[in-house]
Amino acid sequence: VYDCMDELSGFRGAPPQLLQRERELLERADLVFTGGYSLWEAKRTLHDNAHPFPSSVDIEHFATARGFQNNPPDQAGIGRPRLGFYGVIDERFDIALLEQAASLRPDWQFVMIGPVVKIDAAALPRRPNIHFLGGKTYDELPGYLAGWNVALMPFALNESTRFISPTKTPEYLAGGCPVVSTPVADVIRGYGESGVVLIADTAEAFVAACEKALELAADREEFLKNADRTLGDMSWDQTQTRMQEMIECLA
Repeated sequence: VYDCMDELSGFRGAPPQLLQRERELLERADLVFTGGYSLWEAKRTLHDNAHPFPSSVDIEHFATARGFQNNPPDQAGIGRPRLGFYGVIDERFDIALLEQAASLRPDWQFVMIGPVVKIDAAALPRRPNIHFLGGKTYDELPGYLAGWNVALMPFALNESTRFISPTKTPEYLAGGCPVVSTPVADVIRGYGESGVVLIADTAEAFVAACEKALELAADREEFLKNADRTLGDMSWDQTQTRMQEMIECLA
């Protein structure tokens, strides 16, 4: 079984032999899973038993964010509204967009959580309303998410993001946060009509979408109802069950 979670050949520093190695793996594999629909569309022409599995979510874990009362110490002193991101900060992250948004709304606080890899940390924007808090553990994430008004996915649109299906989309929603994203294909496909994930392509549009997201967050009961309807049965347990059935059919 080849579980293809990303198009790694599009990442910075990918070894040149990666595509050939993957072709050899595809020839040997009986079954291929992909981490999203865009990736499936790219791989299904290379294997006749490929199946898409967009990101699922541990709803119970991230839903604890809805009931948190206290902020982690390094976030507690940051003002509001808070707009946050967690994840690896690398070539997939749109640094310029973050800086422009923070400049357009100096009264908003942008909380960035995650390690900085493969890019120069000195290139990150340094503004009073941008806060880089470093990496956190999986167990710590709901505590930070609980303190945000809006969750962000400011992905750059490049080869490294062409096929991504961000796991954080349903995690943010499970945690009770409206989401603002750049136009990543799988985000548009999976959430573009949901009303709880807003899509924007320029800094001005991104800020406008964040303003709308703040309005959504203000009517918390209505937002949570729509978020839960969007999540449906999007659980890792359900995904694992479907994968297991396909694996057992090979026997």
